[in-house]
Amino acid sequence: MTDWSAWIGREDERRDHIDPAAVARWLATLDRPAPADGSVPQAYHWCLGLPDAPTASLGADGHPVRDDSDDSFLPPIPLPRRMWAASKVEFLSPLRPGQSVVRSSRVAAITEKQGGSGKLVFAEVAHETRGDGELAVRETQSIVFREPAPAGAPPAPPPPGDDSFDPSPWNAHRMLIPSEALLFRYSALTFNSHRIHYDLPYATQEEGYRGLVVHGPLTATLLLDLAQRQFGDNALRRFDFRGTSPAICGEELHLALRGSGDAIELGAFAADGRQVMAATASV
Repeated sequence: MTDWSAWIGREDERRDHIDPAAVARWLATLDRPAPADGSVPQAYHWCLGLPDAPTASLGADGHPVRDDSDDSFLPPIPLPRRMWAASKVEFLSPLRPGQSVVRSSRVAAITEKQGGSGKLVFAEVAHETRGDGELAVRETQSIVFREPAPAGAPPAPPPPGDDSFDPSPWNAHRMLIPSEALLFRYSALTFNSHRIHYDLPYATQEEGYRGLVVHGPLTATLLLDLAQRQFGDNALRRFDFRGTSPAICGEELHLALRGSGDAIELGAFAADGRQVMAATASV
């Protein structure tokens, strides 16, 4: 497609502050209490070091427009559909309200592939988040860019089938129905203006989804919340997740966990058992 090697190694640094009021809003969004020790729950780092592109610079999908200038962190990959495909996360120390935060980011790799749905480009971005100078979170994100949905293709994902999710093989299980209000609040917390999460006509008519799409990091956040219910606050040391299929707003989302120690398996599933996200973790 294009040689993206000039972007490999490109860096970005963002400074932030952990506002106690913003943490309270995050907790309210998830309907959960604050940790007893006053720390910030795992997954809150996705609300820090946020993009601040002016509204006038947003593209048709709601993301900041990418170009070939020195100011563009990611290259102008000419594929219109963008998704956060996966992350590998290390939790090294808890973040706390009031801390000054620095998030350093680096483009680690850009790879072109051919998938069943057409051309794909994967951008691997390495992040390090520090609170008051102490390394708190190390993460590598995988962002995928895809071709437009083929004309006449059925909406994705397929409608729920006749099967049902079976929680019996799992140690912990929680079912919830992500609402428009939950998606709106999470978009606000993360300053995410991707239209697939709030603009139903755009999501269905332009990107070919069956409904509003639940954010990948929101699903991952809900899995981390399930781990907190099972193991306690800030218990995980490693958390790797991979999106496998879109979760749709207004439909059952089953969160499940099993295992312990260095062999924890987590998953998110639709009502019929279709897997939405696969994850592993260790304490």
